Amino acid sequence: MIDLRSDTVTRPGSAMLSAMMSAETGDDVYGDDPTVNALEAEAARLSGKQAALFLPTGTQANLVALLCHCQRGEEYIVGQLAHNYKYEAGGAAVLGSIQPQPILAAADGTLPLDVVASVIKPDDFHFARTKLLSLENTHNGKVLPLSYLQEAWAFTRQHQLALHIDGARIFNAVVALNISLEEVARYCDTLTICLSKGLGTPVGSLLCGDAEYIQRARRWRKMTGGAMRQAGILAAAGLYALEHNVARLKQDHDNARWLAEQLTAIGVDVRRQDTNMVFVRVPAEQVSGLQNYLQARGIIISAAPVTRLVTHLDVDRHALEQLVAHWQAFLAA
Repeated sequence: MIDLRSDTVTRPGSAMLSAMMSAETGDDVYGDDPTVNALEAEAARLSGKQAALFLPTGTQANLVALLCHCQRGEEYIVGQLAHNYKYEAGGAAVLGSIQPQPILAAADGTLPLDVVASVIKPDDFHFARTKLLSLENTHNGKVLPLSYLQEAWAFTRQHQLALHIDGARIFNAVVALNISLEEVARYCDTLTICLSKGLGTPVGSLLCGDAEYIQRARRWRKMTGGAMRQAGILAAAGLYALEHNVARLKQDHDNARWLAEQLTAIGVDVRRQDTNMVFVRVPAEQVSGLQNYLQARGIIISAAPVTRLVTHLDVDRHALEQLVAHWQAFLAA
């Protein structure tokens, strides 16, 4: 099957599986797993942070990040469509009693700093204390400009806020900007890195920050059920991905750009393409028919009035050629 629903559907290849099978392991709860330790050290090195922590999921990594930044009755400012506000089951509010203050993102995915300033609460016992600005990079495929990150960093220093980046696809941003991870991460206090999207591992995310912060995060990881034992089998996939699957993200971006051009050429209403995501408008009367037509031909999409198509390491140019050909046939039928 050709699956374009998300880059979360990627599966480990033979080389990654071999690395996992040969991984040296220990008990990570005791800090004894050498492969986990190596992965955390490499993430810290790449991000320029003092330390990193390996967690099972991106949702848990974001939750732990928020629990470390905010106490009960405090708040974080976040995008209305950000993953750690809209798509993580309200975990910060339910489990941490942390209040989100959502605002609408600008067209480029940034949170306008004048709007952020307007929702920071005064020091008054009527209000939750504002403690954190949370950004997402990439946001729906859009790369936050480096100049904006610099401004946001200076803004949070001025307003005594911490700055967290949900970096589920941070390496897509790094590759698109053609810079290092450290050049992005220097403009935040903490960031998460998802290993199981474009980087292709079966599971896992990393949380990076200073040493004291990560020590607190280690306690929250335990409390929220994320401490694992012989996790080196999973961490080995992350190490492999960081070494082999970062630079190749450019192929996904190039494939998405090609796909957008080809779909436009056959009359599909392509709204935009950013990094590895293509967004197309599908007439309401075609949504279910298109999805069923493609699925019968071995292609899976999440069809909707605005359909997101995501390129990744398990979808090559030949697969995209098949998608375009079948889509064109559907339109002609």
